[in-house]
Amino acid sequence: MPRIGPYTLTNAVALAPMAGVTDLPFRQLCARLGAGLVVSEMVNSNPRLRNTDKTRLRTRHDAEIEPRSVQIAGNDPQQMADAARHNVALGAQIIDINMGCPAKKVCRKAAGSALLADEPLVESILSAVVAAVDVPVTLKIRTGPAPESRNGVSIARIAEDAGIAALAVHGRTRACAFRGHAEYDTIANIVAAVDMPVYANGDIDSAEKAEAVLRHTGAAGVMIGRAAQGRPWLCGQIAGRLASGVTPSAPSLEQQVGLLHAHVRALHGFYGDFLGPRIARKHVGWFLQHQPQWLTHRAAFNALADSSAQLHMIDRLFTRTGAENLAA
Repeated sequence: MPRIGPYTLTNAVALAPMAGVTDLPFRQLCARLGAGLVVSEMVNSNPRLRNTDKTRLRTRHDAEIEPRSVQIAGNDPQQMADAARHNVALGAQIIDINMGCPAKKVCRKAAGSALLADEPLVESILSAVVAAVDVPVTLKIRTGPAPESRNGVSIARIAEDAGIAALAVHGRTRACAFRGHAEYDTIANIVAAVDMPVYANGDIDSAEKAEAVLRHTGAAGVMIGRAAQGRPWLCGQIAGRLASGVTPSAPSLEQQVGLLHAHVRALHGFYGDFLGPRIARKHVGWFLQHQPQWLTHRAAFNALADSSAQLHMIDRLFTRTGAENLAA
């Protein structure tokens, strides 16, 4: 099993950090369903944002799987070091550094994957953060700034020299965003170039695809992102196949509805009566994308602003039988 610093993970399947997705209720659910590592939403390193409601919610770790991994983002080495110390004080057991996000609002601030174009700054940030904390520091990157300048191997070597404990690599460049298909040759080259654990990421949407990507790259594990939206059991399915060679069945439709009901209820409790139903809409929408027979109900669900009405609609639409046992 992969190790990150002193931690031996239960399996080689990680849930990727995704802003607006991997909040505490979703991390808890994916961990319960078999993810070996879950990573928080991105936390901005700007100290002026530490006391905002968004940051407070993103840095909650009650009843979370260990090791608790928190992703930080920014472009100033000292701010990033301070953010790492601050999050360790709040309970983080692993600090993950975001150099993979392609979002324009992040890259405009020369953070996320925009940093890959400035290797000296990458080195400065990584060294500052590793020196600042006594917990493992991990890194998430893309294969480079653009297809014609894939420097993932060089970045990986810088990371290893700086003391990074594990690396996750998305198989696209910053310029590619999420267009086209992920490529895994660069990830294979990175695996061959460094000794630390490398997680392959990008377009891994099934247990069979995960197995093929590991075979192609030689990576220590896989990191699952968008494919887990609406399918929180996917990480567990992949882990099962990697352990046994057989893909476990997805939960039955009845079980899936029970899990959805429990998840929506957890979102209401976490975010409160106003924000909770609004956050729940997108998670239910992702679930419905995999259930075309119910997709026409999405607009009606999105019109609901009351938590009890949302839960009632889930019960009414999906005839949820026995879900109280599933939610326990």
